Amino acid sequence: MSWVTLALAAWAGGWYVNVRLSHSRAARTRVGQLAVPVIFGITVLVLWEGLVRGLGVSPVILPPPSAVAARIGSSLPTLGADFWQTAVKGALTGYLLGCGAAVLTAIAIDRSPFLQKGLLPVGNFVAALPIVGVAPIMVMWFGFDWQSKAAVVVIMVFFPMLVNTVAGLKATDAMQRDLMATYSASYWQTLAKLRLPAAMPFIFNGLKISSTLALIGAIVAEFFGSPIVGMGFRINASIGQLALDMIWAEIAVAALAGSAFYGLVALIERRMTFWHPSQRT
Repeated sequence: MSWVTLALAAWAGGWYVNVRLSHSRAARTRVGQLAVPVIFGITVLVLWEGLVRGLGVSPVILPPPSAVAARIGSSLPTLGADFWQTAVKGALTGYLLGCGAAVLTAIAIDRSPFLQKGLLPVGNFVAALPIVGVAPIMVMWFGFDWQSKAAVVVIMVFFPMLVNTVAGLKATDAMQRDLMATYSASYWQTLAKLRLPAAMPFIFNGLKISSTLALIGAIVAEFFGSPIVGMGFRINASIGQLALDMIWAEIAVAALAGSAFYGLVALIERRMTFWHPSQRT
């Protein structure tokens, strides 16, 4: 059996299993919900492997998943150092600073009609700035190390987080606010006990959106200047060396890290907003 035939057979088998599983009672369980994407992902990898090998595609153009996995196994120290530099120092630091600043700014906007009319349009303008234009400026301001990458991430995540938090603070209705007023609750008591809890689904929506933007921003920023370590630096250097397996290894690590971080935020959301209709399954 040729590689192409094997790949197509695996795709057909995986498709059949997923269709049957999706329409069964097991799909409603946690294991069933995880099994469908896992089977689909494995099927895609098998199809990729079979087609690349069966059609004789050059590894310079597209390496098979087995070559990428071998590269990951042989380059763990390098990949680990790149991950720490980009994902932890740059992306995570910028994510925490940007999201935290956005929440505080949203509360200030909620308190001030002037900021509602003046700051939000400016924030929209900043959000529209292209990252390829902002990143070199941040490198000039903050240097080549992770600080400039964190600054780019702050700019990228600030506005989505701000918009979602402002919308969340407006989620309560007039009757709920009037009830708090009858209890003589202050603004900060109402904020802590009513408005922030009601805004949590919106806040977590901003956190999830920002979790995917943070790593992308840090990697792209490294293309415009970085020390000799980092995921963006490694991808850029590997392009000149035609080391496609290393590029795909960095992409795989970034995808796994981004998915894990998104899943962590979603898990925290499920624990904190269990009362919301979107969390009822």
